[in-house]
Parts: sequence; structure tokens; C-alpha cells
Amino acid sequence: MTDQTRHPGECHELVRHKILWASIAAGTVVVLGAAGGAYLLLRTKGSPTATARAFLSAWERGDATAMRGETLAPPPDLDQQYQTLRKGLGVTKVRAEPGAVTKQGGHATVAFAADLTLPMGTWHYQGRLRLTTDHREWKVAWSPESIHPDLHSGQHMTITYRWPRRARVLAADGSPIDGTGVSGSVQQIVGTTAPLTEKQAKKLGTSHSKGDVVGQSGIQQRFNDRLAGTPSASVIVADASNHPVKKVGGFAGKAGRDVKTTLDQHVQSAASAALQGQTKPTSMVAIRPSDGRILAVANYPGGFDRALQGTYPPGSTFKVVTAYALLRSGLSPSDTVECPKTANVGGQVIHNSEGEESGSMTFTEALAQSCNTAFALQTQKRLNPSRLSSAANLFGFNQKIDPGMRVTAGSFPSPTSTSEMAVAGFGQGRDLANALSMAGVAAGIASGTWHPPVFVSDPQISQKAKAGRLDSKLRSELATMMRAVVTTGTAKDAGLPAGTAGKTGTAEYASGKNGKEPPTHAWFMGFRGDVAFAMVVEDGGFGSKAAAPIARRFLNAL
Repeated sequence: MTDQTRHPGECHELVRHKILWASIAAGTVVVLGAAGGAYLLLRTKGSPTATARAFLSAWERGDATAMRGETLAPPPDLDQQYQTLRKGLGVTKVRAEPGAVTKQGGHATVAFAADLTLPMGTWHYQGRLRLTTDHREWKVAWSPESIHPDLHSGQHMTITYRWPRRARVLAADGSPIDGTGVSGSVQQIVGTTAPLTEKQAKKLGTSHSKGDVVGQSGIQQRFNDRLAGTPSASVIVADASNHPVKKVGGFAGKAGRDVKTTLDQHVQSAASAALQGQTKPTSMVAIRPSDGRILAVANYPGGFDRALQGTYPPGSTFKVVTAYALLRSGLSPSDTVECPKTANVGGQVIHNSEGEESGSMTFTEALAQSCNTAFALQTQKRLNPSRLSSAANLFGFNQKIDPGMRVTAGSFPSPTSTSEMAVAGFGQGRDLANALSMAGVAAGIASGTWHPPVFVSDPQISQKAKAGRLDSKLRSELATMMRAVVTTGTAKDAGLPAGTAGKTGTAEYASGKNGKEPPTHAWFMGFRGDVAFAMVVEDGGFGSKAAAPIARRFLNAL
């Protein structure tokens, strides 16, 4: 036997050693016998990055069970820790991505980038997870620092907000109208601000707290977000008593922006002065005909915005709408019409105010003298519900208007019978309007275009209502007819300044009792220059006596 010759047993032993080392290289577990005993050669499964990714992914999903599965000896309040984070910061979404790994023996640290979506935006920060091996697996060695490096036992995270100074509500000239130096009617439109109650703050969300000042009514409420701006926010680590320990993040706020209105302080003063001395509820609106901007709103007394939200039968002021429909049908201002004491239209007996009977007159005179029977007969003869409704819609009735504050638009339901159409033609029946809607009618005649009314000019409000453009020749004829109302008609004794065009209105709103005449609201609407207006006195009687003098005081004060 030479030195190259091996004993068969030695050959078997050599093979066993080769298999052993090959198995170790492959990472398998091999049991070796030694001195009647055994030992294991082991390799840790997975990696720190894989465990960190699984843990962070479970956090993103809000899967507390999966987070526990990746954690070594998870604390009983692990779920609560993350719920407190979510509620305290208002977290709506989590993104967390593992990064660099530092490893030493059976311990490792994995950095991660966290993006938490909060009410004010996305908060970015760098965190880290500590990991260790347990039973040949990498596990997260969890502590509060696993949420954020500056969060320690007994602490939590919260957000504090600081609101900027509230912006202002302005008149057209830039002067503020959100203080006490304006009329009560303007204050009502602008609205109020007040500290939030705890219930209100909870409803508004995490960025609001009890005591924060917000708009509670009017423009202040509708445009609260614009006026208030956005608060600066600080992400805070706080102790168990909620005392701040350290600021760890934050967001810059944005200043509020002013809301500008079309209110003309001079015109508003004239309107307010014109209502002085009134003893019955009275309302008034002034509009600039060229663009539909509301210049003034006045109410007496306060408490309800009659000018913008009230509804009344418009009475004979609506005759200008019917007159335009009749002009479109071919009736001329100089054409002769009949004005009998009564007229039977479709079974409905029409009376003139105080039983006047004027016989034959021109169409212009019929409007100037406000003859109900003439309008009822001409409406029956020349119009139908569609034509009359079309004229009403042209002047803003039934339109969805949005001047920037709460208003009620004029309503003209399409008549369903000849008699109803005759009554609707002089502003009775189901017709409803207020000072805003009738001032808009006057403005449309003054300029040739009915513009959707505007009160808030900045921000600009998208309008659903469409402008109504009048035929220029017919508009001019109607304007001349309205001037006759002032110079020779029902308003001639009101002392209105030269150049005023208008229309009186006496609108029945209830049945007469014990043989007496029905009670009436008093109206006057008109224009002079680039100012159109309308006013209504509740239960005021005749428009020529109760409403037209208000117009005189208003125009003389301009």
C-alpha cells in the first residue's frame, strides 16, 4: 500500500465533509454529532430592510395586526399609539419608505422617509426603526421613537394652529363696511362673526378650536374661508399634560383676502336718509343700470331684509313689463286704448283704483294713469301666457340670481287662463317681487339690458342668470312712457326731480273686510341717470302718496 492509497473508511469520511461544507454554504441547517451530542449551524432569515418595509407598509395600510407581527415583544398599547398619532394630527394618509441600513451583529437601524397627509398639507420627516434578531428572524425593536425620533415614552403628537388677522369686507371705494360705522341694513348683509362653540369647532374640523372667530351670517359666513385665510400650523411633541415639549414640524399660513362689494357709500347714505321718519316697514334698493351693480340697500325696521328677501305682489309697477310685451306685440305708445270703469276678462271683473273711468286714451296715458282695465283688455287682445312670461323672464323674473348674498328673485308663474293672465299683467294674482327685483326691471329699461344683480364684485361670482337685452327702439319708447308717469301721470305731484322716469304701484295683498277696500302695499320704481331704484312700503296705501315721496328724498340727496 502506497501513501496515495486511502482506507475505504477514510474515503467515506472525506465525502461526508464535502457534503457538510456544501450544505453550510447553501445556508441549510446541519446537525453534527460530537461526543455523543449535537450542534446546529444556523443562518438568520430575511433582512432588516425587508422587515422594515413590511412594518412600514402595514403602517400605511393601518394594519395593526401586521405591525405587531413584525415587532419583537410589541407593547400592549401599540395600536393606541398610532391611533393617537392619527387623531392628534388629523392624519388621512401615510407613506413610509425604508432607506439606508446600519447593521452591527444581530442589531440594525433602518432609516425611513415618512410623508403624513395632514389637514394643512403633507408633513415630511426622517425617522428610523431599530431592529434585532430573534429566533433567526429580524424584528422591529419598537419604542415611541419608531414613530418619530423626538417622540418618547409618555408623550404624544399634536398640532397647534395660529390664525392670521381676518380680512375685511369693503365698499366699492375700498372703505371697510364690516364695522359699526354703517347702517343696520348694510351690517345685516355683511353679517356677523363670533367665537366658535365647542360643538361648532368640532363640526368644522381639526384646524378649528373653541373660541376661534368665524363668520356666522351674511357675507362673513359665505366667504369665511377667503376672509379668514389659512392658519399657520405647528406639529408639536407634547407631554401627558398636553404641554408643548418640542416643535418638530409645521406649515406656513396664508393671509385672508378682502371681499369687495359694489356698495356706494354716498348712494347708501341717501337711501338710508330717505327712509328716515317711516312708520311702516319699508325697503329700498338702488342699482347701477349700466352693469347691474347694487349701490344701496335700505330697510326699516331691521330684523328682516325685506329689500332682498321679502316677497310682495308688485302691483302696477309690473305694468312696465306688460307694456314692453305689448310694444313687442305691435301696440304703439300713441295708439288709442279704452279705459272703462270695469272690464270682464274671462269671467274676472277688473276694476280701476278708486273706480276711475277715463274712456279713450293713448297707450302712454294708460301707463301714466295706471289704468288696470286698459292693460287687462290689451293683454287679453294681444298677448298669451308665453309672450307675457317671456317678457317677465327678460327682466329677471324666474331667474337664478346670485349677487353674493342671500336673495329672493322675482317670481312670475305662467298664467293658466285668460283671466289669470289679465290680473298678472298688472302685478296681482301670483306675481311676487321685492325692491331688488323691481329695481332690476327699472335698470333694464334705463340701460337697455337687464343685468343679473351683483353685490360682491371680488371674488367674481359665476352667474347662472343670463342678461336680458331689450329692443333698443321699444326700450326708448317705454322709457318715454315712464317719464310721462312722472310729468303728467300718477307721480306728477310727488315733486320728483327733472329727468326721472318711474312707475307707481298699489298692490292688493289681502281681501277687504266689512265692505272696505282691500289693504295695499305702496310701490314706486324708476331711474334717473345711471341710478335705478325701487321702494315698497308695507300696507302703505297708494304708491303715489307713500312711496314716490321716498324716491324724491332719495334722488334729491344724491
